[in-house]
Amino acid sequence: MAPRKNFRNQAKKEVKPAAVVNKNGVKAEATVAASGGGGGFSGTKIFTWFMVLALLGVWSSVAVVWFDLVDYDNVIERAKEFRFNFSEVLQGKLSAYDADGDGDFDVEDAKVLLGLTKDGGEITNENADSLEEIFGILAEEGSDWFYGFFTFLYDVITPPVEKDPEIPESQTAEEEGDAGLKERPVSVVLREAKEESAVKEPDAVPPPDDDVDGSQNTDVESEIQAAVSLPPISDDFIPDDSRDEATHPYEDENDAIDTKGELVEKAQPQQTVEESKQYNDQPGSLETKEAEAESVPEPEADVEPEVESVPELEAEFVPQLKENAEDQPKDKLKEKAKKKKPKLLNKFEKTIKTEIDAAEKLRKKGKVEEAVRAFETLVLQYPQSPRCRYGKALAEDGLAEKMLSNDMLQKAIATYKEASELPNATPDLIKATLKKRAERQQFLGRMRGALATLEKLVQIFPEDVALKNDLGVAHLLIGDNKSAKRVYEEVLAVAPSDGFAKVHYGFILKSENKIAESIPFLRDGLESGDPGTDDGRFYFHLGDALQRMGDDSAYKWYERGHQRGHFASVWQRSLYNVDGLKAQPWWTPKDTGYMDLVKTLERNWRIIRDEALSVMDKTTSLFVPEEENLREKGEWGQFTLWQQGKKAGESCRSVPKTCGLLERYPEATGCKRGQIKFSVMQPGTHVWPHTGPTNCRLRMHLGLVIPKTGCKIRCTNDTRAWEEGKVLIFDDSFEHEVWQDADSYRLIFIVDVWHPELTQYQRQTLSPI
Repeated sequence: MAPRKNFRNQAKKEVKPAAVVNKNGVKAEATVAASGGGGGFSGTKIFTWFMVLALLGVWSSVAVVWFDLVDYDNVIERAKEFRFNFSEVLQGKLSAYDADGDGDFDVEDAKVLLGLTKDGGEITNENADSLEEIFGILAEEGSDWFYGFFTFLYDVITPPVEKDPEIPESQTAEEEGDAGLKERPVSVVLREAKEESAVKEPDAVPPPDDDVDGSQNTDVESEIQAAVSLPPISDDFIPDDSRDEATHPYEDENDAIDTKGELVEKAQPQQTVEESKQYNDQPGSLETKEAEAESVPEPEADVEPEVESVPELEAEFVPQLKENAEDQPKDKLKEKAKKKKPKLLNKFEKTIKTEIDAAEKLRKKGKVEEAVRAFETLVLQYPQSPRCRYGKALAEDGLAEKMLSNDMLQKAIATYKEASELPNATPDLIKATLKKRAERQQFLGRMRGALATLEKLVQIFPEDVALKNDLGVAHLLIGDNKSAKRVYEEVLAVAPSDGFAKVHYGFILKSENKIAESIPFLRDGLESGDPGTDDGRFYFHLGDALQRMGDDSAYKWYERGHQRGHFASVWQRSLYNVDGLKAQPWWTPKDTGYMDLVKTLERNWRIIRDEALSVMDKTTSLFVPEEENLREKGEWGQFTLWQQGKKAGESCRSVPKTCGLLERYPEATGCKRGQIKFSVMQPGTHVWPHTGPTNCRLRMHLGLVIPKTGCKIRCTNDTRAWEEGKVLIFDDSFEHEVWQDADSYRLIFIVDVWHPELTQYQRQTLSPI
């Protein structure tokens, strides 16, 4: 049988082109003429493939949009965030090679280094080294910039990955190397600060309480009259207890007024009660903003104050504040961004910049222990380098925050001083170092030491208005209103529109009872929108001054303060708060849950009254006049038994039965944000509308000697009268006002108790007021 022919193979062999030999003697396959066989690539086929690809592109685009394969909003946001300007990135490092003194590195500086100036010249070894460093920076920063750009492109074309709910977000913070080192803006960060101030650690050590004796009968309302803002400082520390006079080895004599304290994680800032003439604040407290609220877990639903009505506000409302950071035009923001970076390196330090940068990179990445060691090595190598010592101080500062160690922070304060006193320190480094030192001294409660540091700064930089403003605050913090007033008068003489100086000057005038004069300064300062002016205390003081002048626009400013997040409402204007607590002006004994205490007070009211009358004897003079500038007129005296949770032993010896009745009620005797005291008010007395400092307490009034008519108290828009032997309960964080128009004195017993919704742990750890 004849073998079967494989026609398929035969056909393939026939199609295969024959090899030809080119002129170089190399075989090449002959191509088939375009007009010949079917293997040619004609124009028609090119068009066909073009249409196929075009259709594929169209349908791919439709599929991307239809099935939402790309999150375009996210891409746009990412693109907006990707704002690296290559020249700006480089300028910070290249400014060190500024040859013509104009503050930046440009073409003219390059010409100087290359010897291409009009005066001629040649490239020296020093110039060559500088050029080599510049090329190194260009290579390093250029690679980082392009890496970031291509990473962004990759993220755009890569589908987003959903987060695994099992993995907590906090795990990534340490991996990124930023843990614990990001600065928190004040102005700002406010919500974060509130959340972080919640009580978290069950074994945390509460801040030290202040001693209270019988002579300290100042009412807590004075906290509001006294408090004004400090520059924002991290809230991880607890300030030192200023009662101890021991000197720390790292401090000079000016700082000897305080001692080392104990740092406790997430502790509350210590608060004190001062007279209204005393400018007071809480060292060691956060942001822009020291009147920050201590948070608690948020309730399921917000509880609105149960009041009948709120003062009606006109449609015009309050004049809008001038541009704040978020409202300012972009060109103004750019102008601020273009401010020259401080020059911290002297001529020698530019030659060791690479070593300094390496140590600084460790610090910025959160590796503070390694950074401290690196800078210590540099200080040993270059003991006369101010920048190395400044870097060491910053690293020690960061380590103190990480370790929660006052000792380490005191060491950093000493190192800041050493850096500022070395020869050849640049003016910018001296300013940065001493400002940081003063800030940390204030943080530890070393107010006189901070004052000395700021006075030195002002002597070195007499034209710096911001430093003078800080100096004014330092004077206020030690109660030297007279010196502070002089400082702010000097500032306003050269900078009459300085909002920071205006609000503080207005505060001083108000503390001097120059109410009408204080109003324009407080109002203009708030309207300026300058940093440091958007603070609840200034809204409080302006509204209070307007109320005392009979100006209803006070409530417009209170509303403005509420809208800015400083007040819980127009009525409730306390500044030291715990979020989520039930808020209502008037309470019943059943509402509070303190029925047993109320019954004890009402059953024994005659015993309490008789002891109070015994200490009212004029020969003993145990009642102290109210000195918080809360009275429009009249006489108002107080006799304190407990204050800030501490018993006034001498006072209780005068009224032993009353104190004995209260000993078994820790909700009252242990209330660190309240008082227990007798209050006597003579006929013809009027107490201005005012609010207490905190929403953490409720106030009980037990009537002891009440005239039949003429005595009344208003809380919000609800006015009531006392009865002998009966208890009234209200939340004094709401606005209240008192009139005594009777023919004889009115005597009551005031008992502050913890807000019933505070946990036991919160009651133990909240700082005293």
